[in-house]
Amino acid sequence: MAPQGLTVTLNGRQTRLKWHRLRRARSEGEFSSAVMAAGLQAGASMELDLTVRADGGFVVLHDDTLDRETTASGPVNAQDKASLAGVHYRQTGLPLILSEDLAALLTTAHPAALLQFDMKDTLASITDRGLDHLAHHFGQTSAPIIFSGGCPHLISALAQRLPHLPRGIDPTDRLVEAWQTRGLTSLEPLLLPELRSTAAPDTCYLNWELVLRAQSQGLDLIALCHAEGVKVDAWTYTLTDPSSGFSDREWDEFSTLVSLGADQITTDEALATEAAWTARQSGETNHD
Repeated sequence: MAPQGLTVTLNGRQTRLKWHRLRRARSEGEFSSAVMAAGLQAGASMELDLTVRADGGFVVLHDDTLDRETTASGPVNAQDKASLAGVHYRQTGLPLILSEDLAALLTTAHPAALLQFDMKDTLASITDRGLDHLAHHFGQTSAPIIFSGGCPHLISALAQRLPHLPRGIDPTDRLVEAWQTRGLTSLEPLLLPELRSTAAPDTCYLNWELVLRAQSQGLDLIALCHAEGVKVDAWTYTLTDPSSGFSDREWDEFSTLVSLGADQITTDEALATEAAWTARQSGETNHD
């Protein structure tokens, strides 16, 4: 059976594979509405990035400038809906996806589908106008979406404006900085208040290297989150050579994330990762 890039299974427990920037493979390019539609029908977990515009709306982009990802240039927050008309994604040649488009694209979905809206800005840059925009377009939706971001104040504000939609936090940068400046013992006292905050997170997004490094030194961040009733997404694990599957080092890393209980692993190569996992599990090794 051809891989769909949805899950891997260990001892009867499934770990979801999340399609980073709406792609099942790096060859597909970023932010394809066609891939999103396919994922919604298949029940996939997917992620897109939202960056704020000058008019309080949002555009599906990772960067705060247009230069790398699109056919235009300049800061995203200097653009409005009208000025982005005719701008295309550089990799796919497709028109930009705006926040106004997303509600229409999310009308039908498999019950298991989940689309992460990763907010790239802070509450201070989004302001009440941006929150109003999100509440207007998604305040009544029953679409399978989860809002996430690195700004805890923003996620708490979204909890007030859109309480019916799940939310996720990403404290990775704060945890890494704390570890560098104050040591490993500073991580738990920093993370627990965020897990218990008014953001009421459904999921905690953690860099996979941070997870494994902490675990190797005696701190299980996944178990810490699970004890608070919060799921964990480990981002972003991508095979170096998808056609060859896991190297031995990659297998050790990835299988450790799965065995630690990561609920989801973000990847740019979901199809190849699922196929490589199945091959390893069945003994069809092709590795270093």
